[in-house]
Amino acid sequence: MPLSRANGADIWYEVTGDGPAMVLVHANPFDHDLWLYQSAHFSTWFKVVSIDIRGYGRSAKMTSAYSLKDMCNDVIGVMQDVGIDRAVCGGCSVGSGIAILLGLDHPDRFSALILVGGNSGASSRYQGRIDGYRDNLADYHIKHMRELVHPRFAESRLGRYLLDQFVEREPRLQGEAIAQVFMAGNHTDTTERLSTMKVPTLVINGEFDHSLPAGRRTAGLVPGAVHRVLPGTRHACCIEDPAGFDRLVIDFLHSRGLMPAL
Repeated sequence: MPLSRANGADIWYEVTGDGPAMVLVHANPFDHDLWLYQSAHFSTWFKVVSIDIRGYGRSAKMTSAYSLKDMCNDVIGVMQDVGIDRAVCGGCSVGSGIAILLGLDHPDRFSALILVGGNSGASSRYQGRIDGYRDNLADYHIKHMRELVHPRFAESRLGRYLLDQFVEREPRLQGEAIAQVFMAGNHTDTTERLSTMKVPTLVINGEFDHSLPAGRRTAGLVPGAVHRVLPGTRHACCIEDPAGFDRLVIDFLHSRGLMPAL
């Protein structure tokens, strides 16, 4: 079982495929399998590294305070352990916050950023999330996940199956550890730094994503950024419409000369 301890916390990751590197950082309240379709598809061209961030999956369940920068250092530690000097970095929700900070602090390590959600600042929703996970993990977890996908997807056979897969992993989770992820994300605002971003950036939002206004703002502030909206989806659009999502990513990477030939 691959674990990186480079930053002092056990961070689990999965590697599939070969080629240029693509590092994927998931959203609350999922784990690395939020990217299961992308790991399978993009491993055709890339060495895809999907990470369980602190608090999720097989990674450390940390209940004391830490920062978004610490979570960024977890990603850098995984890259060092795998021998990756430079990568495309994809991040969803808190993962997109991590990707933004990585791009700003380590522009030499990233060839492109794929931001799903793309909020660079705090969210008024976070305190309710923190309270929900602290009060009742089992009830709140599925409620939260269903809020992040379109109701049509949540009620479909496929949607119910996929969300249930994350529910079945609840014995690995701790409410306080999840709360700390939200607190780390909500205490970092990179908005004023976005104009200095040097890494090519794609921001993707679902049509009904609660982060759509924030994604538009981020794309408008990052020089040369591209913003795309995926119809019929919400915040977790990469798992709701993987084919549509992947087309947007591939088109962007082609436009920047970053899509390898088979």
